Amino acid sequence: MSGRRRLLALPPLGADLIHHVFDPLGADVIVPAERSRDALHAELADADLVIGDFTGELAIDAAAVAAAPHLAFVQMPSVGVDTVDVDALTAAGVPVANTAGANARSVAEWALGAALDLSRQLSWADRRMREGGWPQLETAARGSDELANRRVGVLGMGAIGAEVTRLFEAFGCQVAYWSRRRRDTGVYRELDDLLAGSDILVVCLPRTPETVGLLDSPRLALLPEGAFLVNVARGGIAPDDAVLAALESGRLGGAALDVYEREPLPADHPLRRHESVLLSPHAAGSTRQSQLNIITAVIDNIRAAVEGRPVANVVNGLGPLIRRR
Repeated sequence: MSGRRRLLALPPLGADLIHHVFDPLGADVIVPAERSRDALHAELADADLVIGDFTGELAIDAAAVAAAPHLAFVQMPSVGVDTVDVDALTAAGVPVANTAGANARSVAEWALGAALDLSRQLSWADRRMREGGWPQLETAARGSDELANRRVGVLGMGAIGAEVTRLFEAFGCQVAYWSRRRRDTGVYRELDDLLAGSDILVVCLPRTPETVGLLDSPRLALLPEGAFLVNVARGGIAPDDAVLAALESGRLGGAALDVYEREPLPADHPLRRHESVLLSPHAAGSTRQSQLNIITAVIDNIRAAVEGRPVANVVNGLGPLIRRR
């Protein structure tokens, strides 16, 4: 394959916007004619650079990789890479990059705000006020607490986990963490020990085969009674049914959820009706600042790939120089 590089852009954005952003980078920019598997595979036949679809609707799975003989690089416009088959891409020799750290502050601030909401019953009191009530005594009776001196467990110590730790410590919380790789800083505890000593558990782990179902019902039962769960990771790490059961039993005093096993969360899902749940539509990282960080990281990497310079944030252990295939 020779000549200009062909960049297939899969994010669910308007074609005019995609061309406005990426045409100046020196590649032929392609947007699928329709958001379907057939259209995706047709365009992959000639594409060598791909910007992935963070929604997973146009997933780069093993079949898509097989349909892309010239594919040389996949750039995800997100921190998570669970909407692409990393193993299949690695086997094909295709580097995959993410935008590590781009939304760390945004997600960490959401986690802190969600913990404050649960601790002070903010959303619950707001709903009662909008219904015409005046739940002054009831709010306190539900267990309104300060964050200071609460024991906070952080699962995952990447960029988001590190920022979560910093923000909660600034509020006077006692923070410890568990991660698949132990860090040189911070208070590390083994997973079950961390759960048993966490008044607030913040989940920041990537979704991998090892983390799916990690926080099942037996693990959630290790938490102190009335603990709070704040999940800013990915759906399935704490299965929705397990979370719901822990809420119903009182093991969880509340949960703030930005992610779910099925997204969008079905309209009739019982989590939508639970009074002790704060719901968010996978938007913890969606601030203007983080979106600017993400698009800047994507532009920088695509420009580097086109110009023959090393790309940043390759997650699958392959070299950062993007070579034609």
